[in-house]
Amino acid sequence: MIVTLWGARGSISTPGENTIQYGGNTSCVEVRDSDDSLLILDAGTGIRKLGCTLDKKIKRADILLTHLHLDHIQGLGFFKPLYDSDVEVHIYGPANSNRDLRNQLSKYFSPPLFPVFIGDLHAKIYFHALPDVEFTIGNFRILGQPICHPGFTVGYRITTSSGVLAYLSDHEPALGVENFPLSPDWTSGYDLAVDADLLLHDTQYTEEEYPTHAGWGHSTIQQALTFALLTKVKKLVTFHHDPAHGDEELDTILAKAIATMPVNSLKVECGREGRVFKLPE
Repeated sequence: MIVTLWGARGSISTPGENTIQYGGNTSCVEVRDSDDSLLILDAGTGIRKLGCTLDKKIKRADILLTHLHLDHIQGLGFFKPLYDSDVEVHIYGPANSNRDLRNQLSKYFSPPLFPVFIGDLHAKIYFHALPDVEFTIGNFRILGQPICHPGFTVGYRITTSSGVLAYLSDHEPALGVENFPLSPDWTSGYDLAVDADLLLHDTQYTEEEYPTHAGWGHSTIQQALTFALLTKVKKLVTFHHDPAHGDEELDTILAKAIATMPVNSLKVECGREGRVFKLPE
C-alpha cells in the first residue's frame, strides 16, 4: 500500500511562506495498492494537484468522503478526471436520511458557489451511500464508521495484504470525557484504528486552545497521542493542522507533546504535503 498526502491542512487552505514545509492544502490523501487501484480520501484543495498528476491511463477513481464540510470537498470541482469522458468516478459519503449524496453535493456544484453543474461533468459519475459493513474496491477492504464530529462524519479503515491504514481526519474522541481515554468500547474510532500500521489523525488544537473549541470536532496532539497508544497503532501522523499554525509552530507543538508523554515505541510524525508512506515500512 502506498499512501501519499496531498493536503494535510484543516478548515481553510493556507498558502504562504509560513506553510511551505507542511503545506497549505486541505485534506486529501491518495492510496494505491499493487493492482494500481486508486482511492482518494477526501476532496479538499489538495485533490486539484493530485488530479493534474494522473495520466490518461486512469479509467477509474474512487473518492471516499468523510463528511461534506467545505474544506473536505472544496477541490472536487477542480479534479481533472471529472472532465474526462473515459473515466469512471465513484464518490462515497456518509448516509443522510434526508438527502442522498448527489443531492447534497449538488449544492456545491451550482451557482453561485460553482459555475458547473454535476450534470455538465463529462466523467461517468456514481454516487454511493457508504455501506455500514466492510466492502471492497479492488484489493482494498474498506470499513467506514461514524466518529465524533458535528454532522454526518465517518472515519475509514483500509486494509490490504500489505498493511492497515486508519484515517480519522476530523475526530474528537475526548469530547465530554473527564479522564480521556475511556475503555475501547466507549472510545470513538477505536475499531477503525486498533493495531493499524499507519494512523492519520486530527491534531488541530493545542491543549491551551482546546477548552474554547470543545465540541467543534477536533483533537489536540496530546489527545491524538493518547488515542494512538490506546489503539496500539505503529505510527501516528498528525493531520488537519490548524490554519493558524505555521511550520515552526507545528514543530514546537509536536516536540512539546512528545516530551511530556511516554510515547514508548510509537512512531510519530507531523503530516506533510507530498509525504509518501509505503506499507509495510
